[in-house]
Amino acid sequence: MSKAALARRVGVSDVTISYWESGTIKQIGHERLVALTSALNCSIKQLLDDDSLNAISATSRTSSTAVLSLQAHLGVPWEQQETETGGMSTLQMLTRDCHLVTPAENESFDFLFEGDLAAIATCDRFQQDGLYLLEREGLLQIQYLEHLASGRMRVSGEQLQGVTVESVRHPPFRIVGYVRARWCRQ
Repeated sequence: MSKAALARRVGVSDVTISYWESGTIKQIGHERLVALTSALNCSIKQLLDDDSLNAISATSRTSSTAVLSLQAHLGVPWEQQETETGGMSTLQMLTRDCHLVTPAENESFDFLFEGDLAAIATCDRFQQDGLYLLEREGLLQIQYLEHLASGRMRVSGEQLQGVTVESVRHPPFRIVGYVRARWCRQ
């Protein structure tokens, strides 16, 4: 495919495509990444795992620039990854000390579906209301945790799976991350 054809499919100029290729433009917004994946018929993970695109900016790296695949039946993907520190653009403020993840092919989670992207900060305890990556009975889940006035926490999913109230000190799951930011494919 020519640069001009790709540019038309993505909705940018062919000069922009050239700037992306050369690294002159170092940050590509999520909307454009999604458009690129559609135009190139690939996943966000495949697009960003290429070394030339993976190094979106040598000076503005997040702690882990590779997009990791989440699979419910496998362990936490970043527990085997090494990390680097990075810059502080608006995107980096959202993703600093985070791992960028997307569900693996044919996987989906509550609040995160195939093609979506999330910045997950490693943590091991409930800190504030929000979305958390949990490991329960050997499976990864994304659930909304909310602090209740009683000192307990409410655990809920996006799907109609019910709501449970659990002890903050001894929950029946392991908290492995906090979802700091997420981008949904539209």
